[in-house]
Amino acid sequence: MSDRHAIVQLDELPPKRCSCGTTRRGFIAESGGQASVHLLQIQDALTHYHKVATEYYIVLEGEGEVELDGVRYPARPMSAFLIKPGCRHRAIGDLKVLLVALPAADDTDEYFDA
Repeated sequence: MSDRHAIVQLDELPPKRCSCGTTRRGFIAESGGQASVHLLQIQDALTHYHKVATEYYIVLEGEGEVELDGVRYPARPMSAFLIKPGCRHRAIGDLKVLLVALPAADDTDEYFDA
């Protein structure tokens, strides 16, 4: 690794439980908090939103749905979703997702309705 690039093997990073299932997060430190890339396995995802982060979901495997502000959209490999701050969202089904977060993932920027 150098100060001008970084490489990560997402499927070899340690898994972390999150509101969407299980995530493996890369590049948080290397980007100086500007962005992160996640390999996300959807499981029992909870509806939530972010006040700061914008997320991009790219479905790699599986079939299901992505719910955005209460509306469900079909999700299958190569479906992509742009989720802006304030959009309540969750993924439904057996999906493997590549997630890009701008700025980088921050668990304190995750909100749930009562």
